[in-house]
Amino acid sequence: MRQLYSFYADAFRIALQSILEHKLRAFLTLIGIIIGVAAVVVVGASISGLKTYVIDKVSKVLGSNHFMMTRMANMGRISDDEFERRNRRNKDITWEEFLYIRDNCKLCTTVGAQMNSGAEIDQNGIEMPSVRIIGDTASMVDIEDKTIAPGRFFSDAEVERSAKVCVIGTDVQDKFFPNQNPIGQTIKVRGVPLLIIGIEEKRGSFFGDSMDRNIYIPITLHKQIFSKQEGLQVHGKALNGDILQDTIENARLALRNRRELVGSEDDTFSVVNTDEFNTQMDQFTGAIAAVVIPITLIILVVGGIVVMNIMLVSVTERTFEVGLRKALGATRKQILLQFLIESSLLCVVGGILGLVLAAGATRIIGALLEMTMTITAFYMILSVGISSLIGILAGLYPAWKAARLDPIVALTKN
Repeated sequence: MRQLYSFYADAFRIALQSILEHKLRAFLTLIGIIIGVAAVVVVGASISGLKTYVIDKVSKVLGSNHFMMTRMANMGRISDDEFERRNRRNKDITWEEFLYIRDNCKLCTTVGAQMNSGAEIDQNGIEMPSVRIIGDTASMVDIEDKTIAPGRFFSDAEVERSAKVCVIGTDVQDKFFPNQNPIGQTIKVRGVPLLIIGIEEKRGSFFGDSMDRNIYIPITLHKQIFSKQEGLQVHGKALNGDILQDTIENARLALRNRRELVGSEDDTFSVVNTDEFNTQMDQFTGAIAAVVIPITLIILVVGGIVVMNIMLVSVTERTFEVGLRKALGATRKQILLQFLIESSLLCVVGGILGLVLAAGATRIIGALLEMTMTITAFYMILSVGISSLIGILAGLYPAWKAARLDPIVALTKN
């Protein structure tokens, strides 16, 4: 055991010495490995960061343990025929149906309704196009986990009497009330003056689209201003994630009962929930990884070819050394392991440098894109593991060639 340990220690020392004696050559050899490892890790961090970014932004919009029922929703990949079939079959959700769901969904902690429109706001000569005017019930502030500061959200009583009050987003505040507190002031939507009673905390942008360009008004007032006939979005919230699916099923059955749907009859509405969105994001990022990661791994393969080339050069340069070691009793296996250890060490060093490069790159990219990029253990192990494997494979032929050298012939080539 001691002899075996001594052999590996000496082999490691000789390999390290060989690398340090040719620093520039080793670095140039490792560029492919370094870039390959960095590419795999950065791509992995980008995929992880994209998923975190999207889910975080969606959570800010939807809130946690939240589901939505509406006439039509994005249900993932469906055929055009299926979309047309659902479009003909599904019906708008009415105010009476919302009230029925609210009263009969026993697992829901709260149920709310929402309508959406767009309008151009023109006030005191200042114009702001494409402002989202969102009609809400008072409960939506809790369902979507909104933070209103300063001020408050409107109450059930204000919704009931169609009070002319509103809560604005920070983009609207910055546009019409810069450097001042707008609480208590008025803003007009389609000529209707609304008293500002609250400001929603800034939520930022989502792929360049601001989430703060909103004006929230009582849903009853929204119906009066926009005279919309289409249905509502009904939103519900579960107590926690463990019973989210049960809560959704409870609300779904309530609406099916209201519409007198029986047996195997299809739903005439759509349901969307945050868990379903997370699953779709997993599928989406998984598809990206399946395409991009193999492409970046090609860089590692190219780096391995360069390592093999340099190891062949090293064998040629050290022919006399190999012959001398064989003359002193070194076996073919020991010579083979010596060069394998050297090529593996070379790629491991390249892998570590690649991780350092990836760490710096993810910080810079994350700062530029304002997105958290997380270097995951999976991609670190994947990249360094593959680079080590490539080091072994790249060193096999040169090591085999060195092990087969005739010691007499090798000693005469000094």
